[in-house]
Amino acid sequence: MDLFILRHGDAGRRSAVFKDDSKRPLTLDGKKEIEEISKGLLSLGIEFDYIFTSPLLRSKQTAEIVYNNLKCKNQLSELDELKPEGSKLQLYKKLSNLKQESSVLIVGHEPYLSELVGEAVSGGNSRIDLKKAGLIRIRTTAFIPKIQGELRWLLTPKHLKRISK
Repeated sequence: MDLFILRHGDAGRRSAVFKDDSKRPLTLDGKKEIEEISKGLLSLGIEFDYIFTSPLLRSKQTAEIVYNNLKCKNQLSELDELKPEGSKLQLYKKLSNLKQESSVLIVGHEPYLSELVGEAVSGGNSRIDLKKAGLIRIRTTAFIPKIQGELRWLLTPKHLKRISK
């Protein structure tokens, strides 16, 4: 499976305005950046069979922008497993039920996503810091009992925006 891992776009800092952090939206710059990144993915010819997102607003908005700009064979789906405190083992179980030839995008948060990447490529012995709107591609070989795979690429938002031009 090709597993694409996207961190949500810029949502600004936590503030008293949003007492419930799960409702913190993308900033205007964050939305614009995700639009540009979507165009970069489109020019790379990337299509997804599935897009899964954390239910937190900033991730949902990120996933919706990507979904609306790229081809996806299935509806966008929210997974509680992608919340910052979500269960990676439950996520792996759900992903293991998909066809091995699937192309899947997950949208979520740090440090959850970096931990997932570390588990996949080194058994948890490394960590990659994923910038907001950064994208990683992993070719997975197993999900059960733990995720295993090979890092294919990591693109920063800057790389993806350059591709879109």
